Amino acid sequence: MFYPILAMVSFMLSSLLSVFTVIGGVLSVPLVDTALSARAIAPPAAPRFVIYSDEWVSGETGPPAVSEVMGYNVFALSFWLTSGPVDQADEWTLIDNATRASYLTSYHDAGISLIVTAFGSTDAPTTEGYDPVTVANDLSAFVLEYGLDGVDIDYEDFDAMNAENGSAETWLTTFTQTLRETLTQGQYILTHAPVAPWFSTSYTSGAYLTVNKNVGSLIDWYNVQASFYNQGTTEYTTCTGLLTESSTTWPGTSLFQIAAAGVTLDKLVIGKPATTADATNGYMNTTLLAECVETAYQDGWDAGVMVWEFPDAAAAWIEAVRALAFPE
Repeated sequence: MFYPILAMVSFMLSSLLSVFTVIGGVLSVPLVDTALSARAIAPPAAPRFVIYSDEWVSGETGPPAVSEVMGYNVFALSFWLTSGPVDQADEWTLIDNATRASYLTSYHDAGISLIVTAFGSTDAPTTEGYDPVTVANDLSAFVLEYGLDGVDIDYEDFDAMNAENGSAETWLTTFTQTLRETLTQGQYILTHAPVAPWFSTSYTSGAYLTVNKNVGSLIDWYNVQASFYNQGTTEYTTCTGLLTESSTTWPGTSLFQIAAAGVTLDKLVIGKPATTADATNGYMNTTLLAECVETAYQDGWDAGVMVWEFPDAAAAWIEAVRALAFPE
């Protein structure tokens, strides 16, 4: 699971009020030239190398220098919530227009897209009764207003999904369709980050297999959240369990088993925590993970790798993980 820090609460609440004021004004004053900056880089083809950033880093005033994240092609600012941006997504709104434009230029010149991640473990939009059309329009407006290259949907409404009554699948379907009405495919990134077990055939309502059937064509790829971790102490910790045969706890949810269930293989990005402190379990060191990635690549997969989170992972982490299959 991905957890918003929600640090510096009083400071952030005041900044959120200013964001809400802008939204209430129908986003009438663009903060960056979205026609230029948001179109300056196309969504990356496979392989994708994605790094999330939620943690507050002492002394920072925006995303890290490009040199710290070389080797990735997507940097995800976390999180945008139904109540507004927090943590790194909020920090992005607090820097001035010229500085944001400078970051976008430097990242785009390095081939790195800047996106925002929505929801995380804090939000349960279906259970809490939020309208998917309204939420999607608010999120799209945020992307456009702040010149970002797209969105990642880290939906973790377990109560709704585990109800197996179709409410989660219907909400996500409408939400994704509405996002694409504004965030045009081929111009803006739109990814989802489902937990691996939600691809299991054991869900009577279909879970993410239903979402994929309904709107998979609108989704660029899946950062399989919690990307083969946080699912049990021994889950997805070997190349076999990660790639070809998951345990009986979550049957059919290894990489190639998910593909066999109907999800396009090159949309399945493998994710791992950077350190043992970044997730409850499922950690692999970079040497073992690189071996698994190479094995998957030799078997026809090339979707890429995701990591939670900066600064525990940075350029050296992805260089090591890419070394065998995707050397720079």
